[in-house]
Amino acid sequence: MSMEVREEIAVCGGKLLNLSHYASVVNCNMNVNVYLPQQYYTGSDGPIPVIYFLSGLTCSPHNASEKAFWQIQADKYGFSVVYPDTSPRGENVPDDSAYDFGVAAGFYLNATEEPYKKYYQMYDYVHRDLPAQLMDYFNNLKGTKVDFMVNISITGHSMGGFGALSGYLQNYGTKKYKACSAFAPIVNPTNVPWGQKAFGNYLGNDKSKWQLYDPCDLIKRVRNDGDDIILIHQGTNDTFLKENLKSQLLLEASKGTSWENKIDLRLVNGFDHSYYFVSSFVPEHAKFHAKHLGLI
Repeated sequence: MSMEVREEIAVCGGKLLNLSHYASVVNCNMNVNVYLPQQYYTGSDGPIPVIYFLSGLTCSPHNASEKAFWQIQADKYGFSVVYPDTSPRGENVPDDSAYDFGVAAGFYLNATEEPYKKYYQMYDYVHRDLPAQLMDYFNNLKGTKVDFMVNISITGHSMGGFGALSGYLQNYGTKKYKACSAFAPIVNPTNVPWGQKAFGNYLGNDKSKWQLYDPCDLIKRVRNDGDDIILIHQGTNDTFLKENLKSQLLLEASKGTSWENKIDLRLVNGFDHSYYFVSSFVPEHAKFHAKHLGLI
């Protein structure tokens, strides 16, 4: 099934598309927002690169679209932004009454346990299925091409920051993503309540499965074969910092590895976990990604 354009919104110099499509990998319809910058409509020297932004717990594709202000930066540098959903949705999708598990809390992994494994295949959806479907749909349209699969990078907030770090490191050997950054990410999910709840239910009790997704474990096993830097911003007034985010653990895990001194963790005084925080530092992340995408 092709993409359905549910809404087309003029914003800044381009347009935000609210799209819906059937994704067989998660066995349901999925919503995704795509911002096409002004360069899509005025012409570009080549295919427009893409940044994937993964959102956090309780979020849909609309939260970051409306509150992070990526569109201004996208027009400035000439990249597109894709905002995937945070989980499968629908009346048949297994859910939980808590905000930190189930619908809107898919944790960007492939579930192996019942009743979740039929639907919660968010790793494959974000890193494989969605880019291919977007590439197929947009490249059948007239106009400037958008490169959803090759010249791409990834970032995210909170649970989405974890998803960005985990996906980037798991795919590092293939150079799938040109760069990775994160806002207040969960860096060590196997050792914090949010991650333990999600991993235990989605992946079961075998903690070797958990380690396949944990950035603090991946950083020790995935060799940085160049000068690649991961950019992270974390607010010091974030109420989730001490119990669930624990940003410093990623620095500790990187010591003695090829990633030592390659994690640019910026603790910013006074900022919380909200989109006020995210939007304040999107310009820095946009410049970071634009450089790696060959735009500056």
